[in-house]
Amino acid sequence: MEQLHLPSYTKALGSITLPGSKSISNRTLLLAALAEGVTVIRDLLDSDDTARMVEALQSLGVKLENIEENTWRVTGCGGALPNKEADLFLGNAGTAFRPLTAALAFSNGHYHLHGVQRMHERPIGDLINALRQAGAEVSYESNVGYPPLQISPATLDVSQPIQIRGDVSSQFLTALLMALPLTGQAATIEVVGELISKPYIEITLNLMQRFGIQVQREGWQSFHIPASTRYQSPGEIYVEGDASSASYFIAAGILAGDVTVLGVGKGSIQGDILFAEAAKLMGGRVSYAENHVRAEKTGDLKGIDLDCNHIPDAAMTLAIMAMFTKGTTTLRNIASWRVKETDRIAAMATELRKVGASVIEGADFIQITPPEKLIEDAVIDTYDDHRMAMCFSLISLAGVPITINDPKCVAKTFPEYFRVFSSIAQ
Repeated sequence: MEQLHLPSYTKALGSITLPGSKSISNRTLLLAALAEGVTVIRDLLDSDDTARMVEALQSLGVKLENIEENTWRVTGCGGALPNKEADLFLGNAGTAFRPLTAALAFSNGHYHLHGVQRMHERPIGDLINALRQAGAEVSYESNVGYPPLQISPATLDVSQPIQIRGDVSSQFLTALLMALPLTGQAATIEVVGELISKPYIEITLNLMQRFGIQVQREGWQSFHIPASTRYQSPGEIYVEGDASSASYFIAAGILAGDVTVLGVGKGSIQGDILFAEAAKLMGGRVSYAENHVRAEKTGDLKGIDLDCNHIPDAAMTLAIMAMFTKGTTTLRNIASWRVKETDRIAAMATELRKVGASVIEGADFIQITPPEKLIEDAVIDTYDDHRMAMCFSLISLAGVPITINDPKCVAKTFPEYFRVFSSIAQ
């Protein structure tokens, strides 16, 4: 297995420019493909997950052209995907797999969707149940509730409200919202239970509006798509820098110096920008501008007790910051960690103990008490999870050498992460 040895660092100084947001990139690619007209997408994330979406759309007959670095021209199909048969391999890209499942269920074709083994362990049953309420023909190839999937042509009827659980993954609701305009019918979605990760739904609604569809909602329980609405290209659209990736560099500035993060700012449509507010609760100093965030080291940091429903991905960075604090940190309402690229609660607990933490894990929380002195030269397993690798790089800023196994797993969202991290770490 490839390893990356990070030396002991004590400072983090400088500025970095973020890659594009994965969540915005893959949503924008799909909406551009489904829209009428040509869309130029600028600052698109170049990563494994976006590559899987691009490949899938090309297999479906959509014309996508890489016209310059991180810029793509997408010729939309007006809601009618040209290819009615396709075999799509989507790796471990949830932001591609879930929305494509819903869109293809409403596309009157024969499709096979599959991915890596971990994707076949990530639940999708709640989305399939919702699609079946609309008349979709989706079947499981092996284990009920999990990919791989077979999709067949169907007679659709969305005259009755479609119910979907909101407490497993917000990607299920996102997928349904983005796909329903393809039916041309008025449709209503009712969310059953608490909706987690609401900021990701905000991203979805914001982008659908950019492509001409205004979803009407009542709180977070009911969403209505008007009849006879079609996606229309906005012509040109820019992808924001990835706010989840920003969390590592905001943390680095707070832990060890002064770091400015370019590409995301106070006007961000991404919920994970609120990571900065959580970091401030620990005692960090953070300031915003329109297109950057600056984070600085102040005094001693303190442990916090926080509901992290609004920042599920970025909350992982708080777990690492907890190792630099006085006191215990408890991160709550993170059950969605269990069904991500790996079981992130279990993985985080295991790896934090390697550097000396006392950790208690529950079904939907993790509690972390740092040691008096971190253990040096720990070898961190990353579980083919990009965020595990990026998070644990921050341990080196405590003056503690650390080894990261399988560092190239960061290619999922941030292929150049370790090069960028080393540019500010001293």
